[in-house]
Amino acid sequence: MEINTPILKTAPKKVKFELFSFLYKYGTILTIFALIIIFSAINPTFLQGSNIINILRSISIVTIIAIGITISLSVDGFDLSVGSVTSLSNAIVISMFVWFSQNTVVAILSAIAASLLVGLVNAFMIVKLKIPDMLMTLAMMFIIQGIALTYTKGATISQNMVMPDGTFSKGLIPVFFTKIGQVPWIILIMAVAVIVVHIFLTYTKHGRYMYVIGGNREAARLSGIQVNKYRIIAYILSAFFAAIGGIILSSRVMTAEINAGAPYLMDSVAAAFIGFSVLGAGKANAFGTFVGAVLIGLLQNGLVMLSVPYYSMDIVKGAVLAFALAITYYKQK
Repeated sequence: MEINTPILKTAPKKVKFELFSFLYKYGTILTIFALIIIFSAINPTFLQGSNIINILRSISIVTIIAIGITISLSVDGFDLSVGSVTSLSNAIVISMFVWFSQNTVVAILSAIAASLLVGLVNAFMIVKLKIPDMLMTLAMMFIIQGIALTYTKGATISQNMVMPDGTFSKGLIPVFFTKIGQVPWIILIMAVAVIVVHIFLTYTKHGRYMYVIGGNREAARLSGIQVNKYRIIAYILSAFFAAIGGIILSSRVMTAEINAGAPYLMDSVAAAFIGFSVLGAGKANAFGTFVGAVLIGLLQNGLVMLSVPYYSMDIVKGAVLAFALAITYYKQK
């Protein structure tokens, strides 16, 4: 008498799971290498030193702003107002020079102070009044846009601009300030921001507390962690890095335009979310955010070299963000 023993076929599922885990962990790095190979094959100048520097310079502001978003994500928050805060910071810095003839220290501190005030308002409304972070920062985004428009009266602020009384502005932008947005300083500032926040979140107890809060807020509270305190700090730091991004933007363009920081919002959000999957981190982290910004920078630079119309760039960036979100939330299930 023969007994037929059923065979359990589990190997394909295991292989599929391991492949997905591998792609989740190393997919972003492999994509970057693939893009480098493809773009270099199409255009040999892609790998020239000058172009690499250009890519790093182009992602500097995005990375710095995204670092602030990364901190807010670490406590399971989200800050949509960073683009508007960047615009506000840009407007205040340039106006301090052009309208009020202030020095660099006063201009920078004024922009940072105004941005921190925004962070405090966000934190109060979200933490104390318990407004959902996405809704509150979305509302704040429009409020800050309106404040910036009112402050500048809808005009572009620049040296020798025509003032309301018909005279020309006499204030000048200091030469020292213009150096901040140039190589190598702009790249060094980005590197310092990434390294400092990476060390803070990974190797300090305060950073680990933030991750605990992001993982389970109630468990963190029961463990004695001051949850509200760290959530407030997260939104303040998010505004701070948005302010730094606006200051560097001012140094690069030497003008303050309406909603100058708005284009950086989507790139920064995409970079922060792409960072979740870098090396399988599974959480917001500064190094992953930098890698995400590099991926976006490579895509933009390569597509420009291929003469892809600028109005098609958002399609690519939106697709990259959607892909990053799909992988992140599928992995969390």
